[in-house]
Amino acid sequence: MALSLPAIMKTTAARLSALYLLLFALCAVLLVFYMTSLSARMLTAQTQETINDEVLGLARAYQRGGLPVLVRVVENRSRQPGANLYLIADANGQILTGNVQSLEPGVIETEGWTTEPFSYQRFGEGELDRLRSGATDQPAPQAGDNSTPQSTGEKGHNAIALVLRLPNQMIMLVGRDLGEPERFRAVISRALTLALGMMGLGGLLIWFFVGRAALKRIDSVSDASRRIMGGDLSGRLPVTGAGDEFDRLSENLNAMLARIAMLNEGLKQVSDNIAHDLKTPLTRLRNRAEATLAGRHKTEDYRQALEGTIAESDQLIKTFNAILMISRLEAGYSSEQTGPVDLAATVSDVVELYEP
Repeated sequence: MALSLPAIMKTTAARLSALYLLLFALCAVLLVFYMTSLSARMLTAQTQETINDEVLGLARAYQRGGLPVLVRVVENRSRQPGANLYLIADANGQILTGNVQSLEPGVIETEGWTTEPFSYQRFGEGELDRLRSGATDQPAPQAGDNSTPQSTGEKGHNAIALVLRLPNQMIMLVGRDLGEPERFRAVISRALTLALGMMGLGGLLIWFFVGRAALKRIDSVSDASRRIMGGDLSGRLPVTGAGDEFDRLSENLNAMLARIAMLNEGLKQVSDNIAHDLKTPLTRLRNRAEATLAGRHKTEDYRQALEGTIAESDQLIKTFNAILMISRLEAGYSSEQTGPVDLAATVSDVVELYEP
């Protein structure tokens, strides 16, 4: 039975499935944002811890030999593969040594951690980019150039750093590039987004196929119910044998239908018995009245015939009263006064009736 989307969404199963899918998608999106922010915080904390260790090492070198030893250590560490950002500048901000060629303006003016990631350019990257682009006729930036990397047309990097002012008012910056943390965060974000998309697609497919199966079973139950309401009490609701709630409901309804069929059969038998029990005294009444009218009788004969008719009528009335009493008792709202019954006398009467 084909159903349109509006008709499907009117069903309880479809609405529940859509609600669960919406809640699942909301939880998955919150999970993506939470995991992304958590990974970013963890990487930032790890980066800051690495910078603090570097600063402690440089502080020990400065205490050991002053500015010359500090400059020598900074130069050595700057040339190592995958080195952090190192910069030593004078009090005016002129870069003296390190592996940073240019910085975003205002970075080294404030002591402490940088509040936001800043852009920078490593030493030598500008000349390499110009050689690759063929722009060798442009003048190379000086080592002390503190202009923004984007102002020279070069593509800068992002980093965080710790800015310290030495006792002689010189400035030292130790930082770390955010390229690796940002790539890691992008990988985490893409992986979680892909997982969200796959789970959402799987949820839609499950909702589509499971919902269709549920709707088909509901339609089969509705068809069987219409046949039963049409008078086919021998019909039964389908049971697939899966043991789910649909099967349990069908089994209970089938048991109810079997009970109704049995009650109808009992009612039919009772009706037949009542008709048989009433037919005999009514036949006697008619025969007695016909026999009385057939011939010429005395007044005493008519009187006896009427008395016999009254006795048969009283017996019929007792039979009807008994039937009504049984119906009221079974209905549970009988107002009849009940009392003790001598079952021995009743049994004795029955034995005497059937004894011949």
